Amino acid sequence: MPRLTALAALPLALGIAACGQTSAPSGPEPARAADAAAPGPVQVGEASYYASELAGRPTASGEPLKPEAMTAASRSLPLGTDARVTNTETGRSVVVEVNDRGPYAKNRIIDVTPKAAERLGMKADGAARVVVQPLPADAVP
Repeated sequence: MPRLTALAALPLALGIAACGQTSAPSGPEPARAADAAAPGPVQVGEASYYASELAGRPTASGEPLKPEAMTAASRSLPLGTDARVTNTETGRSVVVEVNDRGPYAKNRIIDVTPKAAERLGMKADGAARVVVQPLPADAVP
């Protein structure tokens, strides 16, 4: 009888021993945010910039709006996304971080800060046709 008990316990012992072993993943490892491609498609459309009266008001990220910062509002890009915004008329471009939601005007795809608008050469007109290219998380130091 003791021999039968030892044989019956063998599968249990092997199962317990296997619990401490690690195995290789069965499929591809999920991409981490830093390894992921750009978080959205390239967009072409009209950009505008924040009115100076909005300075200091909280953005969707909770940060106060700083007119001198290089930030923007987008309805579709995730908060924290860096994006290259290029003015199609002047060829000037800037990199902004999306930290707010908007713009709320139907014909606009992005709102930038006054500082970004100045660098894009669109401050005098108030708006410009732009290309918005989301950048991968590791593209901007």
